[in-house]
Amino acid sequence: RVGGITLAYYLITLAMAVFIGLVMVNLIQPGAGMTAPEVSAADQALIEAAREKGLTDILLSLVTTNLIAAAANTELLPLIIWSIAFGIAITTLGESGEPAARFFASFNNAMMRLVGWVMYVTPLGVFGLVAGRLAEAGGGERFLADIQGLGLHIATVLSGLTIHFGVLLAILVLVARHPPGYLLGMLRAIMTAFATASSSATLPVTMQCARENDIDPRARRFVLPLGSTINMDGTALYEAAAAMFIAQAYGIDMSLGQQSLIFITATLAAIGAAGIPEAGLVTLIIVLQAVGLPLEGIALLLAVDWFLDRFRTATNVWGDAVGAAVLTRYLPPEVETQPPLVGPMDL
Repeated sequence: RVGGITLAYYLITLAMAVFIGLVMVNLIQPGAGMTAPEVSAADQALIEAAREKGLTDILLSLVTTNLIAAAANTELLPLIIWSIAFGIAITTLGESGEPAARFFASFNNAMMRLVGWVMYVTPLGVFGLVAGRLAEAGGGERFLADIQGLGLHIATVLSGLTIHFGVLLAILVLVARHPPGYLLGMLRAIMTAFATASSSATLPVTMQCARENDIDPRARRFVLPLGSTINMDGTALYEAAAAMFIAQAYGIDMSLGQQSLIFITATLAAIGAAGIPEAGLVTLIIVLQAVGLPLEGIALLLAVDWFLDRFRTATNVWGDAVGAAVLTRYLPPEVETQPPLVGPMDL
């Protein structure tokens, strides 16, 4: 039941984020009038072939005969399906599955401890990252020029993220029955997410803020680590908006059926996105390939992606925090769990 409530929350909020992204990009039309990179004849043939794919092809892409090859070719969807199935299998083994489960739990706690140590030098690292990206862009003036050129795209993404942020706040108040002041309590984690652009790096801070705001230990230990990996509302919204932006830039008319495929693949791809900076660009390839859009279009986004990544990561962390509050509200008191391994934020 705990897992069911959590997964239902993840899927519903992810779907809502993708829907908001599609609505905003269709209303604003940020790609209209953009000059898109040229596509070679060979790539154009591949694009046309991919555009003929239907729902059956998407379902077949969820499985693979070779996990190693899928990982090497960045085919993330089969890896996600296999990981879920493997996790379910472990939970059905009873005592014989406990060593495997405790191994992964212990490994995760060790990684969180390392991340906690890294967080001590995070301010210096963030300064270096931002300074380096500004230098790559050609300085502040050049970056402002990039923002002006992609202004409608930035406005589309930020307005969509703002709307979804408000939707999550409404879920907090109406579904979790939690006071809106919870947002202030999680502000430190949200700002850390904005600074680091990594939900995984922010996880220790998120766990600590949730503990300080009286979130049930079972909820924060289950929802937050899992959410930092698979609950990427901001990333899902961005990928849907970015795919439509690229289609508009190339003058490709996307039918309702193709936008439905974007809806499905953006939701699944966001689940597979790593909690590291700009991971959304990698999983965006899945969305573009699914509907036959040119991968060269990603070049249009590179100049400002690192900037938008900070806003979508902050939204991702806020979504995880709201999920923990929702589970706390509906956590069945009769469920008894074994004492979990102590995490770094519970020491």
